[in-house]
Amino acid sequence: MQNAEDAPPGVGGGQRLGVIIYRMKPRIAIPVPNSDPEYSTRALPDYVRSINGAGGEPVVIALNLTNAEAVQLAKSCDGILLPGSPADIDPQKYGETPHARTAAPDAARDNIDELLLQDAHNMRKPILSICYGTQSLNVWRGGALIQHIESAVQHSRTPGAPRSEVIEHAAQVEPGSGLAALTGEERITVNSSHHQALATPGDALRVVARSPADQIIEAVEGTVAGHWVLGVQWHPERTFEKNEVSRRIFEKLIAEARAFHRRLAQRSPDFENVRID
Repeated sequence: MQNAEDAPPGVGGGQRLGVIIYRMKPRIAIPVPNSDPEYSTRALPDYVRSINGAGGEPVVIALNLTNAEAVQLAKSCDGILLPGSPADIDPQKYGETPHARTAAPDAARDNIDELLLQDAHNMRKPILSICYGTQSLNVWRGGALIQHIESAVQHSRTPGAPRSEVIEHAAQVEPGSGLAALTGEERITVNSSHHQALATPGDALRVVARSPADQIIEAVEGTVAGHWVLGVQWHPERTFEKNEVSRRIFEKLIAEARAFHRRLAQRSPDFENVRID
Protein backbone atom coordinates (compact mmCIF):
# COMPACT_ATOMS: atom_id res chain seq x y z
CA MET A 1 0.00 0.00 0.00
CA GLN A 2 1.26 3.48 -0.85
CA ASN A 3 2.07 5.72 2.09
CA ALA A 4 2.70 9.39 2.79
CA GLU A 5 6.23 9.22 1.38
CA ASP A 6 4.79 8.06 -1.96
CA ALA A 7 2.51 11.09 -2.25
CA PRO A 8 3.11 13.62 -5.03
CA PRO A 9 5.79 16.24 -4.23
CA GLY A 10 4.49 18.94 -1.90
CA VAL A 11 1.35 17.00 -0.94
CA GLY A 12 0.91 15.24 2.40
CA GLY A 13 -0.37 11.68 2.18
CA GLY A 14 -2.68 9.40 4.15
CA GLN A 15 -4.45 6.02 4.03
CA ARG A 16 -7.98 4.81 4.68
CA LEU A 17 -9.35 1.29 4.19
CA GLY A 18 -6.70 0.44 1.64
CA VAL A 19 -7.57 3.48 -0.50
CA ILE A 20 -4.83 5.97 -1.25
CA ILE A 21 -5.89 9.42 -0.05
CA TYR A 22 -3.83 12.54 -0.59
CA ARG A 23 -4.43 15.53 1.60
CA MET A 24 -4.37 18.82 -0.24
CA LYS A 25 -5.66 22.36 0.07
CA PRO A 26 -8.96 23.61 -1.35
CA ARG A 27 -8.37 24.94 -4.87
CA ILE A 28 -9.60 28.47 -5.59
CA ALA A 29 -9.94 29.74 -9.17
CA ILE A 30 -8.74 33.33 -9.69
CA PRO A 31 -8.98 34.97 -13.14
CA VAL A 32 -6.06 37.18 -14.11
CA PRO A 33 -7.41 40.61 -13.09
CA ASN A 34 -7.10 42.44 -16.40
CA SER A 35 -5.85 42.15 -19.98
CA ASP A 36 -3.22 44.81 -19.17
CA PRO A 37 -0.16 42.76 -18.09
CA GLU A 38 1.34 45.64 -16.11
CA TYR A 39 -1.75 46.00 -13.90
CA SER A 40 -2.19 42.26 -13.43
CA THR A 41 1.47 41.71 -12.56
CA ARG A 42 1.11 44.32 -9.83
CA ALA A 43 -2.31 43.28 -8.50
CA LEU A 44 -2.46 39.50 -8.77
CA PRO A 45 0.16 38.63 -6.10
CA ASP A 46 -1.96 40.10 -3.28
CA TYR A 47 -4.82 37.73 -4.13
CA VAL A 48 -2.49 34.76 -4.45
CA ARG A 49 -0.82 35.51 -1.10
CA SER A 50 -4.19 35.89 0.61
CA ILE A 51 -5.46 32.54 -0.66
CA ASN A 52 -2.20 30.86 0.32
CA GLY A 53 -2.21 32.58 3.71
CA ALA A 54 -5.77 31.41 4.42
CA GLY A 55 -4.87 27.80 3.64
CA GLY A 56 -6.02 27.46 0.04
CA GLU A 57 -4.34 26.73 -3.27
CA PRO A 58 -4.75 29.54 -5.84
CA VAL A 59 -5.42 28.40 -9.40
CA VAL A 60 -4.81 31.35 -11.73
CA ILE A 61 -7.01 31.34 -14.84
CA ALA A 62 -5.35 33.07 -17.79
CA LEU A 63 -7.59 35.29 -19.88
CA ASN A 64 -6.35 33.85 -23.17
CA LEU A 65 -7.54 30.30 -22.48
CA THR A 66 -10.19 28.78 -24.70
CA ASN A 67 -13.58 28.37 -23.08
CA ALA A 68 -13.04 24.61 -22.94
CA GLU A 69 -9.68 25.03 -21.20
CA ALA A 70 -11.09 27.51 -18.67
CA VAL A 71 -14.09 25.29 -17.90
CA GLN A 72 -11.83 22.28 -17.39
CA LEU A 73 -9.71 24.22 -14.90
CA ALA A 74 -12.82 25.53 -13.15
CA LYS A 75 -14.10 21.98 -12.69
CA SER A 76 -10.97 21.14 -10.72
CA CYS A 77 -11.58 23.98 -8.24
CA ASP A 78 -13.59 24.13 -5.03
CA GLY A 79 -14.41 27.85 -5.09
CA ILE A 80 -13.81 31.07 -7.01
CA LEU A 81 -12.39 34.49 -6.24
CA LEU A 82 -13.25 37.33 -8.62
CA PRO A 83 -10.64 40.11 -8.20
CA GLY A 84 -10.66 43.81 -8.88
CA SER A 85 -9.82 45.42 -12.22
CA PRO A 86 -9.38 48.91 -13.71
CA ALA A 87 -11.98 48.05 -16.40
CA ASP A 88 -15.72 48.70 -16.09
CA ILE A 89 -18.54 46.34 -17.01
CA ASP A 90 -20.11 47.19 -20.38
CA PRO A 91 -23.25 49.21 -19.44
CA GLN A 92 -25.16 47.60 -22.31
CA LYS A 93 -25.22 44.44 -20.19
CA TYR A 94 -27.57 46.18 -17.76
CA GLY A 95 -29.46 48.26 -20.30
CA GLU A 96 -27.66 51.60 -20.13
CA THR A 97 -25.51 53.76 -22.38
CA PRO A 98 -21.97 54.50 -21.18
CA HIS A 99 -21.36 57.41 -18.82
CA ALA A 100 -18.58 59.79 -19.82
CA ARG A 101 -16.47 58.50 -16.90
CA THR A 102 -17.07 54.80 -17.58
CA ALA A 103 -13.88 52.95 -18.48
CA ALA A 104 -13.60 50.57 -21.40
CA PRO A 105 -14.74 46.99 -20.75
CA ASP A 106 -12.36 44.03 -20.73
CA ALA A 107 -14.10 41.39 -22.86
CA ALA A 108 -11.56 38.66 -22.07
CA ARG A 109 -11.94 39.11 -18.29
CA ASP A 110 -15.74 39.27 -18.60
CA ASN A 111 -15.77 36.01 -20.51
CA ILE A 112 -13.72 34.16 -17.89
CA ASP A 113 -15.83 35.63 -15.07
CA GLU A 114 -19.01 34.39 -16.72
CA LEU A 115 -17.60 30.89 -17.20
CA LEU A 116 -16.47 30.71 -13.57
CA LEU A 117 -19.74 32.09 -12.26
CA GLN A 118 -21.75 29.61 -14.29
CA ASP A 119 -19.71 26.71 -12.95
CA ALA A 120 -19.90 28.00 -9.38
CA HIS A 121 -23.66 28.47 -9.53
CA ASN A 122 -24.29 25.12 -11.18
CA MET A 123 -22.26 23.33 -8.52
CA ARG A 124 -22.95 25.66 -5.58
CA LYS A 125 -19.27 26.44 -5.15
CA PRO A 126 -18.44 29.30 -2.77
CA ILE A 127 -17.83 32.70 -4.34
CA LEU A 128 -15.86 35.65 -3.00
CA SER A 129 -15.89 38.74 -5.22
CA ILE A 130 -13.90 41.92 -4.69
CA CYS A 131 -14.54 45.42 -6.11
CA TYR A 132 -14.88 44.96 -9.91
CA GLY A 133 -15.52 41.28 -9.22
CA THR A 134 -18.57 42.21 -7.15
CA GLN A 135 -19.86 44.42 -9.96
CA SER A 136 -19.28 41.54 -12.38
CA LEU A 137 -21.20 39.15 -10.12
CA ASN A 138 -24.03 41.63 -9.70
CA VAL A 139 -24.50 42.27 -13.42
CA TRP A 140 -24.28 38.53 -14.17
CA ARG A 141 -27.10 38.09 -11.68
CA GLY A 142 -29.23 40.71 -13.50
CA GLY A 143 -28.39 43.72 -11.33
CA ALA A 144 -27.37 47.23 -12.39
CA LEU A 145 -24.52 49.58 -11.51
CA ILE A 146 -23.95 53.23 -10.67
CA GLN A 147 -21.58 54.13 -13.48
CA HIS A 148 -19.87 56.96 -11.62
CA ILE A 149 -20.27 57.79 -7.94
CA GLU A 150 -21.03 61.42 -7.16
CA SER A 151 -20.66 61.78 -3.40
CA ALA A 152 -19.06 63.84 -0.66
CA VAL A 153 -17.53 60.55 0.53
CA GLN A 154 -14.27 59.79 -1.25
CA HIS A 155 -14.43 56.27 -2.69
CA SER A 156 -11.38 56.31 -4.98
CA ARG A 157 -7.90 57.75 -5.16
CA THR A 158 -7.54 61.38 -6.15
CA PRO A 159 -6.82 61.66 -9.91
CA GLY A 160 -3.07 61.86 -10.41
CA ALA A 161 -2.30 60.81 -6.83
CA PRO A 162 0.38 58.15 -6.24
CA ARG A 163 -0.72 54.54 -5.81
CA SER A 164 0.47 54.75 -2.21
CA GLU A 165 -2.50 56.99 -1.38
CA VAL A 166 -4.97 54.95 0.68
CA ILE A 167 -8.62 55.99 0.86
CA GLU A 168 -10.67 54.72 3.80
CA HIS A 169 -14.20 55.29 5.05
CA ALA A 170 -16.79 53.64 7.30
CA ALA A 171 -19.04 50.76 6.32
CA GLN A 172 -22.18 49.90 8.25
CA VAL A 173 -22.74 46.13 8.38
CA GLU A 174 -26.22 44.60 8.52
CA PRO A 175 -26.83 42.97 11.93
CA GLY A 176 -27.38 39.23 11.75
CA SER A 177 -25.76 38.90 8.32
CA GLY A 178 -23.03 36.45 7.44
CA LEU A 179 -20.68 39.40 7.01
CA ALA A 180 -21.50 40.62 10.54
CA ALA A 181 -20.43 37.22 11.85
CA LEU A 182 -17.04 37.78 10.18
CA THR A 183 -16.55 41.40 11.22
CA GLY A 184 -17.74 40.96 14.82
CA GLU A 185 -19.06 44.52 14.77
CA GLU A 186 -21.59 46.56 12.85
CA ARG A 187 -19.34 49.47 11.88
CA ILE A 188 -15.96 48.87 10.27
CA THR A 189 -13.39 50.88 8.35
CA VAL A 190 -12.69 49.75 4.79
CA ASN A 191 -10.22 50.80 2.14
CA SER A 192 -11.82 52.15 -1.02
CA SER A 193 -10.68 52.18 -4.64
CA HIS A 194 -13.72 52.27 -6.91
CA HIS A 195 -15.66 54.86 -8.91
CA GLN A 196 -18.61 52.56 -9.63
CA ALA A 197 -20.93 50.71 -7.28
CA LEU A 198 -23.99 48.50 -7.21
CA ALA A 199 -27.24 50.30 -7.95
CA THR A 200 -29.74 47.42 -7.98
CA PRO A 201 -28.71 44.11 -6.38
CA GLY A 202 -28.94 41.11 -8.69
CA ASP A 203 -31.07 38.02 -8.20
CA ALA A 204 -30.58 36.23 -4.86
CA LEU A 205 -28.21 38.92 -3.57
CA ARG A 206 -28.95 41.07 -0.54
CA VAL A 207 -27.22 44.20 0.69
CA VAL A 208 -25.28 43.58 3.90
CA ALA A 209 -23.13 46.73 4.15
CA ARG A 210 -23.35 50.37 3.07
CA SER A 211 -21.29 53.51 3.39
CA PRO A 212 -23.43 55.22 6.05
CA ALA A 213 -22.82 58.80 4.87
CA ASP A 214 -24.04 58.26 1.28
CA GLN A 215 -25.66 54.79 1.32
CA ILE A 216 -23.34 53.39 -1.36
CA ILE A 217 -23.54 49.59 -1.28
CA GLU A 218 -20.34 48.14 0.16
CA ALA A 219 -21.19 44.42 0.36
CA VAL A 220 -23.76 41.86 -0.72
CA GLU A 221 -24.22 38.21 0.09
CA GLY A 222 -26.16 35.34 -1.42
CA THR A 223 -29.61 34.34 -0.19
CA VAL A 224 -29.70 30.77 -1.54
CA ALA A 225 -29.42 28.24 1.27
CA GLY A 226 -26.32 26.10 1.05
CA HIS A 227 -24.48 28.40 -1.36
CA TRP A 228 -22.02 30.83 0.21
CA VAL A 229 -21.61 34.04 -1.81
CA LEU A 230 -19.98 37.22 -0.53
CA GLY A 231 -19.21 40.32 -2.58
CA VAL A 232 -17.32 43.25 -1.06
CA GLN A 233 -16.57 46.57 -2.70
CA TRP A 234 -13.30 47.10 -0.80
CA HIS A 235 -9.98 45.24 -1.09
CA PRO A 236 -9.32 42.82 1.80
CA GLU A 237 -6.43 41.25 -0.13
CA ARG A 238 -4.44 44.47 0.36
CA THR A 239 -4.70 44.27 4.15
CA PHE A 240 -4.74 40.49 4.65
CA GLU A 241 -1.53 40.41 6.69
CA LYS A 242 -2.46 43.21 9.11
CA ASN A 243 -6.27 43.24 9.37
CA GLU A 244 -8.26 40.58 11.22
CA VAL A 245 -11.48 41.11 9.24
CA SER A 246 -9.59 40.73 5.97
CA ARG A 247 -8.11 37.44 7.15
CA ARG A 248 -11.49 36.17 8.29
CA ILE A 249 -13.03 36.86 4.89
CA PHE A 250 -10.44 34.75 3.09
CA GLU A 251 -10.46 32.07 5.77
CA LYS A 252 -14.23 31.81 5.40
CA LEU A 253 -13.86 31.31 1.64
CA ILE A 254 -11.39 28.49 2.25
CA ALA A 255 -13.61 26.90 4.91
CA GLU A 256 -16.58 26.98 2.54
CA ALA A 257 -14.46 25.54 -0.29
CA ARG A 258 -13.35 22.71 1.99
CA ALA A 259 -16.96 22.01 2.95
CA PHE A 260 -17.99 22.03 -0.74
CA HIS A 261 -15.31 19.47 -1.58
CA ARG A 262 -16.48 17.18 1.20
CA ARG A 263 -20.14 17.45 0.18
CA LEU A 264 -19.26 16.62 -3.40
CA ALA A 265 -17.22 13.62 -2.26
CA GLN A 266 -20.17 12.33 -0.23
CA ARG A 267 -22.52 12.60 -3.20
CA SER A 268 -20.03 11.10 -5.65
CA PRO A 269 -17.86 8.41 -4.01
CA ASP A 270 -15.62 8.15 -7.09
CA PHE A 271 -14.74 11.81 -6.63
CA GLU A 272 -12.94 11.14 -3.33
CA ASN A 273 -9.50 10.49 -4.76
CA VAL A 274 -8.23 13.47 -2.82
CA ARG A 275 -9.02 14.31 0.76
CA ILE A 276 -9.32 17.95 1.76
CA ASP A 277 -8.34 18.51 5.42
